[in-house]
Amino acid sequence: MSELPPRLFDMRKEIEAYARGFGLDFWEVIFEVVTYDEMNMVAAYGGFPNRYPHWRFGMEYDQLAKGYEYGLSKIYEMVINNEPSYAYLMESNPDVDQKIVMAHVFGHVDFFKNNFSFAHTNRKMMDEMANHATRVRRYYDKYGVNQVEDFIDRCLSIENLIDYQSPYIKRPQSVEPVEDVPIEVRGFKTDREYMAGYINPQSFLDEQRKKLEAERAQKKKFPERPQRDVLQFLISYAPLETWERDILAVIREEAYYFAPQGQTKIMNEGWASYWHSTIMTQRALKDSEIIDYADHHSGTLGTRPGVINPYKLGIELFRDIEDRWNKGRFGKAYDECDDLVERRRWNTGAGKGREKIFEVRRHYNDVTFIDEFLTPEFAVDQQLFVYGYNDKANTWEIVDREFKEIKAKLLTQLTNFGQPIIEVADGNWENRAELLLTHRHEGGDLKLDHARDTLQNLYSVWRRPVSIYTRIDGKGTILRFDGKDHSEKKANL
Repeated sequence: MSELPPRLFDMRKEIEAYARGFGLDFWEVIFEVVTYDEMNMVAAYGGFPNRYPHWRFGMEYDQLAKGYEYGLSKIYEMVINNEPSYAYLMESNPDVDQKIVMAHVFGHVDFFKNNFSFAHTNRKMMDEMANHATRVRRYYDKYGVNQVEDFIDRCLSIENLIDYQSPYIKRPQSVEPVEDVPIEVRGFKTDREYMAGYINPQSFLDEQRKKLEAERAQKKKFPERPQRDVLQFLISYAPLETWERDILAVIREEAYYFAPQGQTKIMNEGWASYWHSTIMTQRALKDSEIIDYADHHSGTLGTRPGVINPYKLGIELFRDIEDRWNKGRFGKAYDECDDLVERRRWNTGAGKGREKIFEVRRHYNDVTFIDEFLTPEFAVDQQLFVYGYNDKANTWEIVDREFKEIKAKLLTQLTNFGQPIIEVADGNWENRAELLLTHRHEGGDLKLDHARDTLQNLYSVWRRPVSIYTRIDGKGTILRFDGKDHSEKKANL
């Protein structure tokens, strides 16, 4: 990696001035020039120059390197949510691509700094990642590569079992179970004290006390309320070694750091694309660069049936919002207008579009962005339909044009990243120190092979049988792994 040469340094100053002139607000951005091989290494580490050692990073690097070598893929930009932010420029890119990347990066950093989803993230994660790497390497040296790497494998398989909403919603915290007050057993009532020992012998009182304590243990749930952050529950209560608990905490911390990027993929890429398009076409492009810019920009925004391109959907939705608020296509009067021709012609000259998109970039994530601003007119204009593949005709076909279905399907894919919502229901299920999870069933059954593999990995952390309650074909079912065998039984909890 190297610092910017004078030509790129001057280009960066120019693009930064344009970005600030348009009102973007971002931290200092440190650009570094890298070779394609260095870019692939950084990308394999999730944009960071240093991560804890693990075989999956090598696998991802190998995939990226082959994609570049065979001409199947190319990474144009990489930027880190950090203060200051770090971004990378491919040394082999022509000047027009370097300008696009710089403008795109300034859009991203403005989004990182101002969108509410990133407000809780660690802004010094570059240093934290290096600390994680040091700690994990120390465990490799002390306990051996195979043992530590095997545990990391299992932790990574459950890294999505966190509460993605916890940074924004204060949930009641589960507390460590406290010692119960001993139960006092009085036995049968007697009017004669000298008869008490005969009517209520000590063996009888002890037996009744044990029975009442067992009943109380059965009724008492731990945790008191379902807990979405399964990893935190395991860190707090699983019988782990100190180094295992620390590694699981590292995995959890990094999962929370990367979560907002997944929750705002459409908005973030759309916002950055909007600004690189605006800066390039209105300020930075030279006449000789227009063809190359159009070619590369169109490649980024290309779409195909059945696949959502976040760059395309995001930029077009931001443009639609800006156009609607410039023309006053919002509010009670517009919403109540049933004349489609009149709605198309509607233009009050409100001129609030730019102000509105800056407001949107601050207060929304992908789910609320789509839910609030995706309109039937936009869906028709962008040809957002539900597609299906026709095996007989060997082609993609439109299977649904109904706007409500389109929007519902898109929101389902975005909510919780399209993954099942899993909660800890009981850490002492049936008074046997077993772990019971529940699947919040919202229309889609669990993939049984994935569920069974997850139960196995959870067992290796909890070290006791693990079960999950779900619904399969509409019937309540408990899937269980006891350390040796999987079982399944019908139940209603």
